[in-house]
Amino acid sequence: MSENYTALYEQHKKAGASFTDFGGWQMPLKYESELAEHHAVRKSAGLFDLSHMGEIWVSGPEAAAFLDYALVGKLSAVAVGKAKYSLICNTDGGIIDDLISYRRPAPEEGIDKYLVVPNAGNAKVVAAALLERAAGFDVVVEDASAETSLIAVQGPNAEAILLKLVPAEQHALVTELKYYAAVEVSINGQDLLLARTGYTGEDGFEIYIPNVDAAGLWEALLEAGEGHGLIPAGLAARDSLRLEAGMPLYGNELSRHVNAYAAGLGPVVSLAKESDFIGRDALTAIKAAGVGSTLGQKLVGLKGAGRRAARAHYSVLKDGSLIGEVTSGQPSPTLGYPIALAYVDVEHSEPGTIVDVDLRGKAEPFEVVGLPFYKRVK
Repeated sequence: MSENYTALYEQHKKAGASFTDFGGWQMPLKYESELAEHHAVRKSAGLFDLSHMGEIWVSGPEAAAFLDYALVGKLSAVAVGKAKYSLICNTDGGIIDDLISYRRPAPEEGIDKYLVVPNAGNAKVVAAALLERAAGFDVVVEDASAETSLIAVQGPNAEAILLKLVPAEQHALVTELKYYAAVEVSINGQDLLLARTGYTGEDGFEIYIPNVDAAGLWEALLEAGEGHGLIPAGLAARDSLRLEAGMPLYGNELSRHVNAYAAGLGPVVSLAKESDFIGRDALTAIKAAGVGSTLGQKLVGLKGAGRRAARAHYSVLKDGSLIGEVTSGQPSPTLGYPIALAYVDVEHSEPGTIVDVDLRGKAEPFEVVGLPFYKRVK
């Protein structure tokens, strides 16, 4: 049993959630049906507790320059109010974590301010790495993870639900908010940070709130979602949704043994930025070599020809020879056929390539396809 509980644990218990350990936290796996929760997000809306994620504030005169050095992206180029997906890497290019950074308005002249959001199991590791890398920079790194909750409303009805809680004079702040952007609005009478981001492949929002106020917001959102099909959703639905959207999960597709180019995240790396950054030399060499990784493998999508699903760690074969391994896989509730992510040898990574997956002793055909598997119609 893990020892960490979010501020919404009692709300989940009251709703009949089944719990699982995730990143050292007791999190709701599902409430009644993971399939119903998955379909609710695709067709109406789902409510997620993401309070296990980390929240690290970075501020100071050199905050932008510091993040340019600490992360592989060019965070100094992010406009105030916008967000950027990036990676924090080791010197060998291995991925410590993938994360989102929000550039916030300057608290005073000459001061830059960012909110960096790492994954649950990596929050303390990322905070420690940022503190270590901050040496020599005029910057303050503050880990606010323990005091902060994060609630997400995801799905086509997410905006309509939020508009029931946001004052009429602020409705335009919500409706005009672009993807990967954030704004402060009043929700349920409290000023909060609202981001148009998510991990489901649908439109949606993530709301940052102090732990002490999280339960009140959760209940207010559920009430506002009545008539809009909103139901609470757990990690099982979150995983099937992100897989359909082709989004990597740290610990499955991403790790310290994988680099950005192998994971299909090359565009995230800014080799063009003038400043140095940790992992630059290794990533430059990997890109120049023209292979996905030192093992010559690349992350691909796989579409099953039959009904049986591939699962993590299943072997991928070509003409009976081992060419890779599945990292995530399950039947797609939306598409109606098995899907998977896998690392395979580069020479077998082109879309249209037919491979086999060893499904517990029986080879079943899968086709390499482009990602994402599912893309919402805007």
